[in-house]
Amino acid sequence: MSKYVSSVQSWHALSRHFRGILPKGYPGQTDIHGRRQGIRAPRARWDSGKNLPELNVFSGETLLSEYHRHIHMDMSREIELEGHIIDSGVMTLVFDKIMDMGGEFEIIVFNVGKHKKDPSYARLRVTAPDDRLLTALMSELHRLGARSPEIQDVTLLPAEGDCIVPKGFYSTTNHPTFVKYEGKWLPVENIEMDCLIVVDEESRRAMCTPLSKLKAGDSVVIGELGVRVIYPERPRKVSTFEFMHGTVSSERPSETIIANIASEILRLKKKGMKIGLVGGPAIVHTGAAESLAEIIRGGYIDVLFAGNALATHDIEYNLFGTSLGMDIRTGTLVTGGHKNHIYAISEIMRAGCIKNAVEQGVITGGIMYECVRNNVPYLLAGSIRDDGPLPDVVTDVLQAQDDIRAHVQQIGMVLMVSTLLHSIAVGNCLPSYVKTICVDINPASVTKLMDRGTMQAIGVVSDAGTFLPLLAKHLREQSGISASG
Repeated sequence: MSKYVSSVQSWHALSRHFRGILPKGYPGQTDIHGRRQGIRAPRARWDSGKNLPELNVFSGETLLSEYHRHIHMDMSREIELEGHIIDSGVMTLVFDKIMDMGGEFEIIVFNVGKHKKDPSYARLRVTAPDDRLLTALMSELHRLGARSPEIQDVTLLPAEGDCIVPKGFYSTTNHPTFVKYEGKWLPVENIEMDCLIVVDEESRRAMCTPLSKLKAGDSVVIGELGVRVIYPERPRKVSTFEFMHGTVSSERPSETIIANIASEILRLKKKGMKIGLVGGPAIVHTGAAESLAEIIRGGYIDVLFAGNALATHDIEYNLFGTSLGMDIRTGTLVTGGHKNHIYAISEIMRAGCIKNAVEQGVITGGIMYECVRNNVPYLLAGSIRDDGPLPDVVTDVLQAQDDIRAHVQQIGMVLMVSTLLHSIAVGNCLPSYVKTICVDINPASVTKLMDRGTMQAIGVVSDAGTFLPLLAKHLREQSGISASG
């Protein structure tokens, strides 16, 4: 392949084609202010034999190679980003996503906010080699808060039957979402991840709808056009709570972190927001049941999410002083103690339910006792491995999901302590603006939680027996009340 181009006109023709898509360092790219640097014909050294311009910038082989690489990159679409897109890292996430998926981008407009509170604005042209990749790219970018400049009403298609989705349905994130319907932006109610958006055309409401709730004829949102996602932004001013975001590590100072969590709980409670706790049986096994009972008694927990095991072993501890047959105070196995949790379940069966057992004086203390006495709702979701289970346990998984959804929309923070499976179940129903603290002795637990979509989760590497007593202590100290208060 010759390194010459037949004429200066040919150069100009090709340069116009490559304007804005050449690799870094080539003419035609935008400068740091977003202004396009026009492509000009390079200075030529005329060859006396052929009278052809020799290209000093790059050879004809390079030019044609670029041409063949980009000749099919003709599928493009424009997107907009707005907000604190630099501070929050959204801009970088968008760039990385485009390049990682094999696309390319051109910055058309980039206006940076002049003051700390001013939002920034960027308009990009995203290009992909085929429509399939472009569609996938746009879907991923949409989840990061990108929107189409061509704002139009959402497309709606009816569901063919119960739990049967129309092709191309929009799958929700857990970020605040709006849809444009008949020229107006409607907030999507009860947002959670991996659901559909159904528009009630009579009441003009948009609802986040789980697959199990989809009914034949429901008007389902199709595609991303007309849908706006508000990606959570990291504030410029970092509070004592925000500093905890980042890589999960066992080397962070636990007491400082727990003190900050206590401060945040008190701040949210003063604002009238609710706090939820997802708990596993390790709370009882590690001797932290009394600390959690104190926290509930103090009014800091508004709803408890757990399974059969936490309630069973809490009641076992109250009745027999054991958990899984081990004396909590001495750490020694009790003869015949392996039957104690079965006895505990049997006593609740005799009473009819946990509330009856408390009112009848069968249960005299502990986590479930404080929930009943302080009117704190609790959801005990069953699993296939449960003993019993207790009569209060919800064994219908779809009903358990609905019960979770009924509580999480009013919550400002959730503490997830030593239970990965229940944490994932609750995390899947949480909007992204709910502060989420995952406490586990295993650093991989919070990573698994984030991998399943709960990206707002903050990890605290600690066992329940350390975390909850320290949390109770800091809540007492910061609120100025006694342990019995």
